[in-house]
Amino acid sequence: MSTPSGTHPTRPDPRRLIAVVVLAPLLVALALWAFAWPAARTAPRDLPLGVAGPAAATAQVERGLAQHQGAFEIHRYPDEAAAREAVEDRSVYGAIVVTERGPELLTASAGSPLVAQLLRQAASAGGAEPRAEDVVAAPESDPRGAALGASVLPLALAGIAAGSAVFTIGLSGVRAVIALVVTSGLVGVTVAAIAHSWLEVLTGDWWAEAAALGLSTLAVSAAVAGLAALMGKAGVGIVAGVLMLLGNPFSGAGSAPQMLPEPAGAIGQWLPPGAGTTLLRSVSYFDGAAALGPALTLTWWAALGLGAVLLGSTLRPRTTHADDTAAAPRPVPAG
Repeated sequence: MSTPSGTHPTRPDPRRLIAVVVLAPLLVALALWAFAWPAARTAPRDLPLGVAGPAAATAQVERGLAQHQGAFEIHRYPDEAAAREAVEDRSVYGAIVVTERGPELLTASAGSPLVAQLLRQAASAGGAEPRAEDVVAAPESDPRGAALGASVLPLALAGIAAGSAVFTIGLSGVRAVIALVVTSGLVGVTVAAIAHSWLEVLTGDWWAEAAALGLSTLAVSAAVAGLAALMGKAGVGIVAGVLMLLGNPFSGAGSAPQMLPEPAGAIGQWLPPGAGTTLLRSVSYFDGAAALGPALTLTWWAALGLGAVLLGSTLRPRTTHADDTAAAPRPVPAG
């Protein structure tokens, strides 16, 4: 195919071609590491477990649990009532109570169906399976916690979309903050209406659930809009990448933070998807027990993000004014 005289066909930049060839496998490897590594290494690690009863009677139970090296973090309680209260307060995921009738296992499948099943297996490993009682049971409409786990990604996407939209349409300052807060509140109400009122997979106070869902969305959307206000489009990509590659797979929504390899579980609880899932479990199934920590984490994310939005709006006029001043023609001296 001939080209017009005096012109040359456009040749691709070899540096860009090399960047694409190298970057694509790296991104695939990173995504596979982030999602497959926690799934392939799911196992209990210092999982809080209670043991209740007289010291002489519980010694054998503790020796059996010690065989699972590093799997359980033992919390001792004097009687069944104290152990039951610890399960309801989310201090432990379950408890083995030694009674005159034999050992009894207390679980909380609402906290994690996978952990509840694991505890039943561990408690029966040494012999006969003990009597089990699900102290805080998962809802009948979601006994495996699949719906709750599936809500992590849509909430993160909603937050990313809201933050990106605020930046794209050019909202800044107080107007951007109002838009983010109102949008997140509407997302929380909408998801609560679907998950609680329709699907019935959430069973706690409706407004508390809506507030938790809204705060989770605001933490993400504010972070996206805030970093975008300071860095531009790159800020959107950074926050979205961190939340999608780390926040989602490290959230522990399908199991528990202590079931993920270290430090994935700890990192996940410092990111909005993990903190939001923990907060939602607390307000929906445990009457708000252990909700303070994740609520503060989400609040910090939201506050820092909204602060960055306001800071970006104050820096932008100064930057624009400085650019205009530099671009303005200087007067030529007379003579």
